[in-house]
Amino acid sequence: MPPPNGTPRSPAAATLAPASVPLASPSLETFVGESLLARNAIAEACFAREAPALALVCQEMSARFLRGGRLLAFGRGACATDAAHVSVEFVHPVIVGKRALPALDLSAGFAPWTSVICRPDDIAIGFSPPEGDDEVSAALATLGRAGVQTLALPGRGGNYALTPPSNDPFVLQEIVEILYHTLWETVHVFFEYRSRGHDVGESSFLYPYLGSAQQDTGTLLATVAASIREKAGDDAQLRARVAAEQSDRIVAAAVMIAERVKAGGKLLVFGNGGSATDANDLTIDCVAPPKGYRPIPAVSLSIEPATMSAIANDIGPDAIFLRQLIAHAAPDDVAFAFSTSGNSRNVVAALEEARRRGLATIALLGDDGGEIVRRKLADVAVIAPSDYIPRIQEVQASVYHVLRDTVERCLTDNADA
Repeated sequence: MPPPNGTPRSPAAATLAPASVPLASPSLETFVGESLLARNAIAEACFAREAPALALVCQEMSARFLRGGRLLAFGRGACATDAAHVSVEFVHPVIVGKRALPALDLSAGFAPWTSVICRPDDIAIGFSPPEGDDEVSAALATLGRAGVQTLALPGRGGNYALTPPSNDPFVLQEIVEILYHTLWETVHVFFEYRSRGHDVGESSFLYPYLGSAQQDTGTLLATVAASIREKAGDDAQLRARVAAEQSDRIVAAAVMIAERVKAGGKLLVFGNGGSATDANDLTIDCVAPPKGYRPIPAVSLSIEPATMSAIANDIGPDAIFLRQLIAHAAPDDVAFAFSTSGNSRNVVAALEEARRRGLATIALLGDDGGEIVRRKLADVAVIAPSDYIPRIQEVQASVYHVLRDTVERCLTDNADA
């Protein structure tokens, strides 16, 4: 078994994990690996079915943005974190040089806000749980009557409506995240196609089949749909690699969280940008979980804009999580960091402080784990080994959902013992 922090062990330590990192249970490792792999077939079947329709949706979205339209996103509870995530992806694109597109997260009061500020060229995305949300559906129907392009993810009332591929809210959220990342990527492809004639230019790595050959619209849509299906395949490969190589680390993290929670501790969760929305989603999954789960105490350090902007303004952005951690941390807590690079200075600073205070530390990372792994700032680091942020975040969503399921099993086993 590789060590949870990804660093080599000396021969003398080969049979003993560090005291702060519990040894993994083989049965739990099997559960984690199988849970991750089971998602692949669901996602690939969903995108095989939905890809042609999504290509058309993105073509229409690109035309609306070019006419001055905006993206209006909203949802309630855990679904509101998806609205925040899709908004930040469009406003602050992860590919340098891509245009910032107007997008708003209106979850705080979507019913009145959307009806007051909407314009006919806008695009609205409503996020719902598997069983749907009547308020979200009603808002989408109202916007649709005003000429807005509407997407129900999933639900009713949209020009495009996703049929839930799973009744598991965690699995559904992961597929929805892949879907809205695909929307963002594909809208930019259509921009390139329009502006360069029939050359997608710098977006060619997103859709390599397009190349620079001239294509009619029908061929273009078919090619884009094929590439959308490929994205689900890329996720499947990355998820399978994590399942094969890091199930033990996910179990170690789950056991650590269960032990700390049992001792009266809580999770302190944090990340930037899209990772901030994932931190908020995990926090909600802990404190207001789906039916049948026990609540787990957790606090997101990424959820309060007034606090974060005050700290950034008065001290500096590197302190936005550190300052909050100092205020909230207790000895039995777990600092839980999200970073696609492992190099974010405010995340590193918070983990350093957590180490000084004796907190357990867990990190979900991308690429090679960056400074967090090199400086051994996480007791357990789970890495999605990719250098492309959307794919990293999509697999991280699977990881933290499976982790939440595993924590539940650990707590249930302790209760039954």
